[in-house]
Amino acid sequence: MEDFLALNRDGWDTRTELHLESEFYDLPGFLAGNTSLREIELAELDVRGKHLLHLQCHFGLDTLSWKRRGAASVTGLDLSPKAIAAARQIAAQADIDASFVCGDVLQARTLVKGEFDLVFVSYGALLWLPDLTAWAQTVASCLKPGGMLYLAEFHPAKALLDGYDYFHTGLAEVEEDGSYTENSRDTKSTLVSWSHDLGAILSALLAAGLVVETFREHDFSPYNCFANLIEEEPGRYRQRLNGKVVPMVFSLQARKP
Repeated sequence: MEDFLALNRDGWDTRTELHLESEFYDLPGFLAGNTSLREIELAELDVRGKHLLHLQCHFGLDTLSWKRRGAASVTGLDLSPKAIAAARQIAAQADIDASFVCGDVLQARTLVKGEFDLVFVSYGALLWLPDLTAWAQTVASCLKPGGMLYLAEFHPAKALLDGYDYFHTGLAEVEEDGSYTENSRDTKSTLVSWSHDLGAILSALLAAGLVVETFREHDFSPYNCFANLIEEEPGRYRQRLNGKVVPMVFSLQARKP
């Protein structure tokens, strides 16, 4: 497992360098005041006055955007040292008060101090985790009583159409591939991922003692980051199978009693 972590750490270090310069992430726009957040989480989540922990935060644009939207405090955690170094630099450039920590998400409880009102996880996070049971327990341990996990994630049905397993097999998928940003097609990294079906995700949260309060499926991706997507409405990218729309994203809120 340490070998897998090292591969992903190196892979995301490489991706960070590319992503910082990409139009996809639009760092100049963020520094000019734009938000990196998308319509799904903006419609479903109010962070005003809350202490927020963002797990797998990459270089922190969403973390910092939540602070701009009124979070009392924000802390981001990511595996990539280059991503965390960039997040700290961006926070300083944007004059936003935030904390960033580097490390394995499954060690979050020992890496960050205190308990949080809200744990935020989004878009392309779960596939890098070999063990959702340990992840869900980690999330629960970081929440205050009454605190909430908010998860917006790409739907595993879309992964199935792209040739990956739907059901969690426990087997790692090791690939040498590029990234999803427009400037990354010729740069390849070795990355390791695992498939997780909806049942496995929900079961892990319930086993950790969290109470799932909302669960929604969305027929669009807010990101143009996969093959075969069509922008049918501004900022809404869809895929159809035999003319029928494919589920692209799910979102949920789960509270710690």
